[in-house]
Amino acid sequence: MKLVIGIIKPFKLDDVREALTSAGVVGLTVTEVKGYGRQKGHSEIYRGAEYVVSFLPKLKIEAAVPDALVDTAVDAIRKAAHTGQIGDGKIFVAPLERALRIRTGETDDLAL
Repeated sequence: MKLVIGIIKPFKLDDVREALTSAGVVGLTVTEVKGYGRQKGHSEIYRGAEYVVSFLPKLKIEAAVPDALVDTAVDAIRKAAHTGQIGDGKIFVAPLERALRIRTGETDDLAL
């Protein structure tokens, strides 16, 4: 099992969710986050004063997937979140040692 983590632009959430569902991923956690990468924020003007926004709003999506679905899930996120513009995001894959479904007690792949 792996934990697939994607940092994406907020307006791409529906596209990514649909792509993951079509790829066979059954669960997803979404968190509103702020951050920056190479774009390093941007300047905005508010009531005539310019200020720098260092951390941009993003969404962090997390999905626990069986090893057989990892490449499919990563590709689905990459294609659905792609705009070609700076700030499209990142995808991380981390090992997941154990999963447990609280309701039934099922573990690992059965819990996903």
